[in-house]
Amino acid sequence: MKDLEKRLILTYGNGIKWVIIGGLTGGIVGSVAAYFAKGIQIVSQIRSLHPLLIGLLPFAGILIVFSYRLCSVKEPKGTNLVLESIQNGENLPSYMAPLIILATILSHLFGASVGREGAALQLGSSMGSIIGRVLRLKEKDRRRIMMCGMSAAFSGLFGTPLAASVLAMEICTVGHMYYIALLPCTVSALVANFFAEKVVHVIEPELHLSLVSEIDWKSALATILLAILASMVSVLFVLSAHKAKALFTKYFKNSYFRIFVCGLILIVGTLLVGSTDYNGTGMDIIVKTITDSGYKVFFFAFLLKILFTAVSLGGGYQGGEIVPSLFIGATLGNALQLFLPLDPGLCAALGMASVFCSVTNCPLATLLICFELFGFQASSYFILAIAVSYLCSGNYGLYHTQKILFSKTEEKEINELAH
Repeated sequence: MKDLEKRLILTYGNGIKWVIIGGLTGGIVGSVAAYFAKGIQIVSQIRSLHPLLIGLLPFAGILIVFSYRLCSVKEPKGTNLVLESIQNGENLPSYMAPLIILATILSHLFGASVGREGAALQLGSSMGSIIGRVLRLKEKDRRRIMMCGMSAAFSGLFGTPLAASVLAMEICTVGHMYYIALLPCTVSALVANFFAEKVVHVIEPELHLSLVSEIDWKSALATILLAILASMVSVLFVLSAHKAKALFTKYFKNSYFRIFVCGLILIVGTLLVGSTDYNGTGMDIIVKTITDSGYKVFFFAFLLKILFTAVSLGGGYQGGEIVPSLFIGATLGNALQLFLPLDPGLCAALGMASVFCSVTNCPLATLLICFELFGFQASSYFILAIAVSYLCSGNYGLYHTQKILFSKTEEKEINELAH
């Protein structure tokens, strides 16, 4: 009986401890992430009203590099550093949070093609690490507190607490979930979402699918084909992002000059395209592809977004790759709906899900995001598209420090880094 009592006290005591820590982290990080989301919305509106601001993008890039240099950071590792720190149980530098906020705001204000959720993962993990040090948590608890921060930031910024609870546990190591962090990450994500919605009043665009018909063999085959094509496009996106970074670093060793040149390339690209659709997050385009069945994008819009994003990230602009991947998937789906017997909005949503799953290697988080954004009426379509795209994307991923623990095609442990 005494052993049972000890186990119960230890279990419930530890649970209460992490509920409190998760709630505290969710409140603090979620509030910061929510105001960060508001800031991105404001600067995006300013840029849309003043499109000539893109002319200052190269100079904004210089300011971004200078900010990192002030903290003795020559080459920011971004989310790769986050995953590496969690895998090794190491603390993240305190300056990472304010730096990523400043760099992302500048990147969005002046028109770099970047996202925001990647920045949220960096912001959340850095703040989680700070909270862990303030609370004097033991070394073995560092991983959990950083995951709590990631969940809180993603939830506060994107408004998907269910997916945020799981994403932090799933993204570090493919094939292994850190279930020990489930309770604190869930509490952290829910509290963060509450603060974002009820306190800061962050309003995210609503993505409502039109009435979805029951899946049959024709629509199932169409979904499989779309997922295969989306996985191929996602590999192209991953390779483009990695190659652009390598090439720009090789030929422009000075980071100030590199980001300035990439800013000029983005200005020229925007002028040639004749549109600012490929600058910033492109959330307005994503919303139109889902909600407006008559909306048609340029057929190769997904390729242009890949190009703009690869140049932006390769040059050193900050913000992340997740929302661009959603844009790529949505516009790919919009283009393919001309050839597939599926509703246009559903095609775009399936494209989003397939590309996101492929580039992050997070099928469970992807499924939860789909449920939170689009509801459950297309659940059969989503699970099929996610399963196919996860398999067909191979061991490629946006984050080269992400560990692929188990093979996707065989029952064996491979323990290698994402390509």
